[in-house]
Amino acid sequence: QVQLVESGGGLVQPGGSLRLSCAASGNIRSINAMGWYRQAPGQERELVANFTSGGTTNYADSVKGRFTISRDNAKNTVYLQMNSLKPEDTAVYYCNADLKLVYRPGYYGRRDYWGQGTQVTVSS
Repeated sequence: QVQLVESGGGLVQPGGSLRLSCAASGNIRSINAMGWYRQAPGQERELVANFTSGGTTNYADSVKGRFTISRDNAKNTVYLQMNSLKPEDTAVYYCNADLKLVYRPGYYGRRDYWGQGTQVTVSS
């Protein structure tokens, strides 16, 4: 069984910083992509930032220059450092992982997983 465990959300004033983390565990052979999405009330879920296995890092235009995604491959963990936070960054942030799984030697699969979500609120 695969689990994504998120941490790091909370309430912060405008201009402040938060760091989110997401750790994947289970029968993981490799990570195709991993990162963060967010969903504000009444809006669709949108990509914030992610890594792909090809080495590409993607950021939403609205967070470029303020947010930084990083990873610890040994721990299957990604981090999202969020600086200069704005009220419009308020949302539930979800970790997403596109994983290659190993079921038994020589048998693999691919599945997409979501974390439970962590609330980020930027308000004075």
